[in-house]
Amino acid sequence: MTTFGEPPNTHVCPTCLGLPGALPVLNERAVRFAVRAALALGCAIERTSRFARKNYFYPDLPKGYQISQFDEPFSRRGCLVLESGRSARITRVHMEEDAGKNLHGASGTSRVDFNRSGVPLVEIVGEPDLRSGEEAAEYLRALREILLFLGVNDGNLEEGSFRCDANVSIRPAGSDVLGTRVELKNINSFRFVQKAIEHELARQSDVLDSGAEVAAETRGWDEERGVTFSLRSKETAQDYRYFPEPDLPPLVLSEALVAEIRAELPELPRAKRARYVAEYNLSVETARVLTIHPRVAELFERATARHGDASRVANFVVSEVMRDVVLRGIAADVPVSAEQIADLLDLVASGAISGKQGKEVYAKIRGTARAPGDLVRELGMAQVSDAAALEPIVRRVVEANPKQAAQVRSGKTGVMGYFVGLVMRETKGSANPKLVNELLAKILGSSS
Repeated sequence: MTTFGEPPNTHVCPTCLGLPGALPVLNERAVRFAVRAALALGCAIERTSRFARKNYFYPDLPKGYQISQFDEPFSRRGCLVLESGRSARITRVHMEEDAGKNLHGASGTSRVDFNRSGVPLVEIVGEPDLRSGEEAAEYLRALREILLFLGVNDGNLEEGSFRCDANVSIRPAGSDVLGTRVELKNINSFRFVQKAIEHELARQSDVLDSGAEVAAETRGWDEERGVTFSLRSKETAQDYRYFPEPDLPPLVLSEALVAEIRAELPELPRAKRARYVAEYNLSVETARVLTIHPRVAELFERATARHGDASRVANFVVSEVMRDVVLRGIAADVPVSAEQIADLLDLVASGAISGKQGKEVYAKIRGTARAPGDLVRELGMAQVSDAAALEPIVRRVVEANPKQAAQVRSGKTGVMGYFVGLVMRETKGSANPKLVNELLAKILGSSS
């Protein structure tokens, strides 16, 4: 097991270093995660698949080959539908092992960190169905959130646990034949992926307009200058000399295992958003915020199940709680529990405390396990709903503001809000607003 940020070459073993006599062993958990991802993307699962050796030389590949799947992957033919309606076909989802990481120093020296060498990877290969940098970024965001809700990836581009290589080519209008493909590598944000593709599309167009030909190559992205730059040429197709991995037997996935993994699939974020809109009558934007992370969606659903009013829970989570939520990949720091939210909103709905007081209670219970009801009793924050206690306060406020009182009596009912605000200030927000309005209407002789 390896963790990002650990000192170089401190999480290594004879197998990942490619030492003589060390043999690979298939990781069962990685297989289950890979099948999860493939099923969520609608792929057909092959009952039998095989591993192969992809042979090439690079300093971060100690064995001189990478264990991957080539002509017999475990899944094929999936699809990812974007919010824009674009259907992006998935060619295949296959498993392979990670390589090490080359570290280049300012002095021109390079070193290799083998911590992640041999770590299981899932590679998702797509068909050329995306038409712009914007669509590519949307595709990656949709893919990331699916993997996040599946619990198989933390979606961190900066740390390299979620990576993308973008292949870019253009074609004349009306033609079905794509031009020369250029691969973009080492891009660590969705925004930069979009910008890099947009720049590359413009660069290739300029090359063709000048009468030259686009070179087959691998290019990087310079985020400071906003341009792609050549890394290495691909003048000839690299011969990886694939051949079957002799140290790993074929991967056989039984129908029972695939059915078990399929039954474990959670509701995916796109379907969850659609359900929130249809079932709870939430806005699309509110549903989007609530499905930004599986922990946030879980918090909302559990609080709704306990409190009952989905709209009130959604508004409170989005407007109050989300400001204090810290997302950390698959994990998340949420300052309150679903039970605390539901109990707090119960107090507001029952009239025990006002909405303003509810926000004050939240500010005091976040980051703690305290029950909202206990805090309300301890601080004497119960909302004043006793007409006998409130009426003298309301009369005093009205008598102190004769000009505004006359305006209300003359029909300017909008001034009522002025009096409500004064009463709430006098009672430090503890007065029941509905009762205050009723007393004001009675005292001012208004039906408003």
